[in-house]
Amino acid sequence: MERFAGVLFLLGAFTLAGTSVIAGRFVVATLGTFTITVGSLFFALLGLLPLCGRRLGPSIWQMTRRDWASLFIQALFGIFLFRMFLLQGLLRTSAGEAGILTGVTPATTVLLAWLLLKEPVDRIRFLGIISTVTGIVVLQGFFSPGIVFSTEHLIGNVLVLCAAMCESIFNVLSRSSNIKSALRSAQVLHPIVQTTLVVIIALLLCLGPALTEHPAAALLSLSIVGWAALVWYGLFVTALAFILWYAGIKRCAAAVAAAFSGMMPFTAMILSVLLLNEQPDWQQWLGGLLVVLGMVLTGLKGHSPQRQESCYT
Repeated sequence: MERFAGVLFLLGAFTLAGTSVIAGRFVVATLGTFTITVGSLFFALLGLLPLCGRRLGPSIWQMTRRDWASLFIQALFGIFLFRMFLLQGLLRTSAGEAGILTGVTPATTVLLAWLLLKEPVDRIRFLGIISTVTGIVVLQGFFSPGIVFSTEHLIGNVLVLCAAMCESIFNVLSRSSNIKSALRSAQVLHPIVQTTLVVIIALLLCLGPALTEHPAAALLSLSIVGWAALVWYGLFVTALAFILWYAGIKRCAAAVAAAFSGMMPFTAMILSVLLLNEQPDWQQWLGGLLVVLGMVLTGLKGHSPQRQESCYT
């Protein structure tokens, strides 16, 4: 039951994460990269701090230097670098394509988990990863005749791939942190507290660069749709998605999380149809189905991680 709950948490986390590409598209032309991040993190904190209640103070008091270092690295890769690369990539490539390219996360996460965490990759899980990666290739349109990429387009794609790699590093580091805490019988932070602390650290990292982008004037020119996208980016893509992520990764192996990260490109594709009026062809639908199949094979089968005690009360 714990592992099934973890699977549901991861599914929700990556579904919300997939909306980041669409939300970013609505504001990236008006706001600077770090202004977007600071604005979204501000709205995230508005939603998180009341939820923390009395948990935040005692949790901070019990944290060690190692815990703070771990949270800093998670904020650096999971928010600061991920959003910097993604938003810069969105200036050069389409929202749908950027969302699709984030689908390399499953393969890179599994590889890093195998190398760093020694998590096994059995046959079912391997087939699931192959299905997910194949789906991404099909979604990308590599089988379409006459596909051509401009230099600017290629740079945008490379930046999005860098964002996906940062996401993979964040996935594995989060899992590694929980394993080490369990082995040391150390405090396991509540997902809401952990999310709040990571958001605060990321906000501090982004403040300096944001000030160089003249944020006040840019924010004043933002449309109602832009403000709605920024609030969504903060409350749902950041706050809720990270809470679900930390709740899920405490219950599941990194390879399982890798499989469900395939929801990011699939969600981006669906929303590009509903909100951006893009029309996917049969290759994109086939790729989406392969991504879903890969999630099922990799997420519901394979080695179960060592059970950890929960400190959610």
